Amino acid sequence: MGSYEEIFRSSVEDRERFWLDAAGAIDWATPPTQALDESNPPFYRWFPDGELNVAYNALDRHVEAGRGEQAALIYDSPVTDTKRTYTYAQLRDEVAAFAGVLRDLGVSKGDRVVVYMPMVPEAAIAMLACARLGAVHSVVFGGFAAKELAVRIDDAQPTVVVSASCGIEGKRVIEYKPLLDKAIELATHKPAKRVILQRPQAEAAMGEDDVDWASAVAEAAPADPVPVKATDPLYVLYTSGTTGKPKGVVRDSGGYAVALAWSMPNVYDVGPGQTIFTASDVGWVVGHSYIVYAPLLAGATTVLYEGKPVGTPDAGQFWRVMSEYGVRSMFTAPTAFRALKKEDPDGEFARKYDLSGLKYLFLAGERLDPETYRWASKLLDIPVIDHWWQTETGWPIVANPAGIELLPVKPGSPTRPLPGWDIQVLDGDGKPVPAGTDGAIVAKLPLPPGAFPTLWNDDERFLKSYMSAFEGYYLTGDGGHLDEDGYVFVMGRTDDVINVAGHRLSTGGMEEVLASHPDVAECAVIGVTDQMKGQIPRGFVVLKAGVDTSAEGYEEKLRGELVAMVRDQVGAVASLKDVAIVDGLPKTRSGKILRKTMRGIADGTDESVPSTIDDASVLDTLRPVLRKE
Repeated sequence: MGSYEEIFRSSVEDRERFWLDAAGAIDWATPPTQALDESNPPFYRWFPDGELNVAYNALDRHVEAGRGEQAALIYDSPVTDTKRTYTYAQLRDEVAAFAGVLRDLGVSKGDRVVVYMPMVPEAAIAMLACARLGAVHSVVFGGFAAKELAVRIDDAQPTVVVSASCGIEGKRVIEYKPLLDKAIELATHKPAKRVILQRPQAEAAMGEDDVDWASAVAEAAPADPVPVKATDPLYVLYTSGTTGKPKGVVRDSGGYAVALAWSMPNVYDVGPGQTIFTASDVGWVVGHSYIVYAPLLAGATTVLYEGKPVGTPDAGQFWRVMSEYGVRSMFTAPTAFRALKKEDPDGEFARKYDLSGLKYLFLAGERLDPETYRWASKLLDIPVIDHWWQTETGWPIVANPAGIELLPVKPGSPTRPLPGWDIQVLDGDGKPVPAGTDGAIVAKLPLPPGAFPTLWNDDERFLKSYMSAFEGYYLTGDGGHLDEDGYVFVMGRTDDVINVAGHRLSTGGMEEVLASHPDVAECAVIGVTDQMKGQIPRGFVVLKAGVDTSAEGYEEKLRGELVAMVRDQVGAVASLKDVAIVDGLPKTRSGKILRKTMRGIADGTDESVPSTIDDASVLDTLRPVLRKE
């Protein structure tokens, strides 16, 4: 296969040949003759003359190749005590049947379908059914509140919404149907129909626009795969923006399929018939790429797990899953392993299971702290591979490519750029900085296949948010440095998006909620370091003049109201539990709140007073609150 250096060099020196060769791993209705269309930068398009169907590549072709009886998807749900295995043939038939349901409800090529579901096989089936029809799915994380769902419905304008009667968080049953009903009430766009999967844990009351999943599937004729252009969108996935309004990341069909098919053997060292267990959620990009699409494109077996790493029913569930299904590679967020470490520091649960089949542990979604890295490495005695990527990129930017060769590990680094990713670190003037010097991490254009070509119906925001800071480069929003060996060190976000247990959330969105309270004059939300979740939000509010605070328990009552508002309008996933009432917020002379300075003081990483501050005394007053003295 060649060494990392050889493969990376070939991707840079002969990009056209490299990616056309990689496209050979996909079955095309019309094979591409051109890899990259560079006619309208920075709106690059991959495989512009190719046509394919991604669901056909994920399912039908494996059945036609004689591997229909191999396990495709394993559903394991300790929270409902359910296990179910779908072969490739069974999953293809389920997807074709549900695609027939969507077709009969008026969904056709290019239409959008919002999927608002818990971690159940039907979520993956709905995604693949959309892909089979050439429709565009937009999965919304089941932990989001009605307001967040409504915003996404208005932006995507779906023909149909697919949901379930409930989801399960730990021991709590969360009814989804009331949240969906409220979202549609709030939304300007009204989807024609809603398909509801009834779950026994909580049955939903059905309305006239609601369609029962099971009944509809029983009556529908299966749908055939519909070829689409490689440049046609496969899905839209919303990610947090600094303004609070989510950004609809577009994923194309052909480039994404090629990139994921390349990544499975080369990055994760997983091939046909082997098993990958990605402990994430289908509502996030990791779930899209490495629970659903990549494993199935590669002909592997994927585990879809409903539950948490601990407490369902004990801290041994991850180890049980790995042992029971012969998992070769596991992929999750560092938060999950911090939880395991806290619950079972000596690894007693892990030693109860045969983990001899596990070859790699991949961690991503947030910074991997050295202590968690050392604990997992010692416990498992296998390569623990940190790697870095984003919703916008769709697959890893920087990794230790296990399927090519394992490079020497440097704790704190997700290792080196993968083929197609020309990663550089620039200063504020757009000049490269010396090795070891922090700056803005950027990727030279064009981005490789699989990365987003634009934002949904918002080319202008795509340019402003990602392509305008440094001409010819994609601004990742992360800061860090390269060392003398070309290893990448990602130190954290340079914007106001925080990472809570691997979930990217906008502090701006939380601030909008806090500011809507009638007693609040202004506010700020910052992300501070948390030992378990990586980061958690802390809120600071300044009250309006004239607010009567003399009533007994006023401040405690206000804090409770603010926390409840964020939970109701953003969702429990925000994890905002700490709101301080303060006299003022530190600002620049132009009136911008110094959130970065506040973060530095709260984390103890930077106590300096910026020269741009308007009134240093405000910061002096706030410092004990930030430090929690």
